[in-house]
Amino acid sequence: MDSSSGSKSMPSIYRKSKLLRRSRVIWGSIHLWRPRLVFWTGALAIGVISVGFAKLADLAQHAFTGVTSSREWTWLLPLVLTPLGFVLSAWLAATLFPNSQGSGIPQAIAARHLHHEEDRTKLLSIRLAFGKIVLTVLGLLCGASIGREGPTVQVGASFMLAVARFGGMAQAKGLILAGSAAGIAAAFNTPLAGIVFAIEEMSRTYESRANGLVLTAVILSGLAALGLSGSYNYFGTANAAPAALADWGLVLICGIGGGALGAAFSGFALYAGIRIRRWAQPQPLKRMLMLAACCGILVAAIGVTSGGSTFGTGYDQARGAVEGHALPPLFFIEKLLAGFLSMISGIPGGIFAPSLSVGAGFGSTIGTLMGSSIALAAILGMAGYFAGVVQAPMTAFVIILEMTGDHQAVISIMAVSMIGYVTSRLLSREPLYHGLSRVFIAAAIRARRAIEKEAAEEHVAG
Repeated sequence: MDSSSGSKSMPSIYRKSKLLRRSRVIWGSIHLWRPRLVFWTGALAIGVISVGFAKLADLAQHAFTGVTSSREWTWLLPLVLTPLGFVLSAWLAATLFPNSQGSGIPQAIAARHLHHEEDRTKLLSIRLAFGKIVLTVLGLLCGASIGREGPTVQVGASFMLAVARFGGMAQAKGLILAGSAAGIAAAFNTPLAGIVFAIEEMSRTYESRANGLVLTAVILSGLAALGLSGSYNYFGTANAAPAALADWGLVLICGIGGGALGAAFSGFALYAGIRIRRWAQPQPLKRMLMLAACCGILVAAIGVTSGGSTFGTGYDQARGAVEGHALPPLFFIEKLLAGFLSMISGIPGGIFAPSLSVGAGFGSTIGTLMGSSIALAAILGMAGYFAGVVQAPMTAFVIILEMTGDHQAVISIMAVSMIGYVTSRLLSREPLYHGLSRVFIAAAIRARRAIEKEAAEEHVAG
């Protein structure tokens, strides 16, 4: 009787154990899917925030243009408004949002090289992302020659690092890379450029373990941006292509000339950064505010002299050149100076869009002198100068191609990007963003050593 009852109970025990195993599998899958769902939500959020950031930036720039061009006497307003805006932005960046200055790409690069979570959080956080958006919009509202695309990288990387903490994900470096790529993809509506930027510029190596994160983040952020803004090319659609021997001469001239200009910009920016930090050391806040005021006055003066064309991102001027409308011969020099001054002033803001504007102006001038197609010359000028500044030829080639849709000029854009890169490397050995990232890495190391030294002293004293 005992044996029969035991045999009858065996199926029920088996069923219970089977149900228990299934429940464990389901419960385990919840833990498995939670970080994925959090990651996907973060990627979608980057796309939405990037679109909102773009709208705010456009409104700010249009507001400044409207105020300073509505009446004859309002050309004097930039001489007051721009310096005050620079000082306010620099003060807020230094006091409320430290490490929000500049483009934001160097901060993201530096965070990938740091090993402690506290050090990364000082460069990438939700608070910093909020400050970056607000202060970049403020800069455009006062006429600074800055862009929003670089700041979007820091914003995207900050969100992804927050996702890593909330979702319990350990791949912090890969997530920073994914957030940066998603930011570029959503900001320019260039998904391929986002992926290439992450591989070539952010990491400088191909990381197979992070490629899935990057691709997924770019797809989701791109879908969010696409749903809100629709499908578009950043500079419209161009059909310019080399048709004569002189047009191929543009490739050489724009490559060498654009690369040399880009090397000069990045080299002087790195050198000026070193000199400014040494000069400001005794009284950092006071002297940086003085520098911001001086840069603001000079940016305003350049803007007034150029008829307002150097204020803001330079998007309208670059798009006009891509559409075949020649820019003033000296526009690219004026825009380069305005962008350089805005960069070293200590206010948050990127150099992506201003660099494209400088390149388009340079190409337009060369095309005018050679009697070639203005549209083709502007596109090649953008590729050559941008490759010279960032020293990332694949990123330059892909981003220009996606922004203009000029598939007829694929080979020429590729060639001018490589020529610009080689020229820049011969003149300036260190890439701009990586050179700037060393400042944040060094500061984090110094702070970490000070903390460890203090802890050691307390231990000895105890």
